Amino acid sequence: MEIKFYDQALDSDLKYAVICARAGEQWLLCRHKERDTWELPGGHREAGENIHDTAARELREETGVTECQIEPVAAYGIFKEGEEPSFGALFFADVWELASLPADSEMAECRLMASLPEALTYPELQPVLLEQVRQWLEGGNFRSIQEDIFELMM
Repeated sequence: MEIKFYDQALDSDLKYAVICARAGEQWLLCRHKERDTWELPGGHREAGENIHDTAARELREETGVTECQIEPVAAYGIFKEGEEPSFGALFFADVWELASLPADSEMAECRLMASLPEALTYPELQPVLLEQVRQWLEGGNFRSIQEDIFELMM
C-alpha cells in the first residue's frame, strides 16, 4: 500500500474524512463496538455533503466532541496494487469540549492518549496520517482562534 498526500483535490473525489483530534497534548481515539482495536475518528461522506461537513459530523458522532476548531490538513490517496485508488481528506481538530458519546454512536468508547496504541484498526494508515498532521502542526500551519491576537503582539 502507498499513501500520497496532496495540497489540493476536488471535493467530489474525496470519499471519506479522517480527523486527528487533540485535546491539550493528547490524541482522541475511538474503539468501534465490533472491534477491540483503536482508530482515529472518521468515515464516509453522505450524499450531498461536502467533505468539511463530513469531518465535523463524523467527529461529533464518533467522539462526542461538542466544541472544537477543525482545519483541513491535506487530501490523500491510498494506492493498492490491483485496486482502484481511493481518496480522502485529512483534518486536524483542536478539541475544546468533549461530551458523552451520542446514544446511537457506532463507537463503544473514546479515550485521550499521548500516542497511538499498538492495537490499531488500520495500522498501515493511521500512523502515517498522524505523522502528516504532526508535521503540519510543526510547520506552523495551525493558529487557534481561541488565542487573542493582541496578547501575542505584546
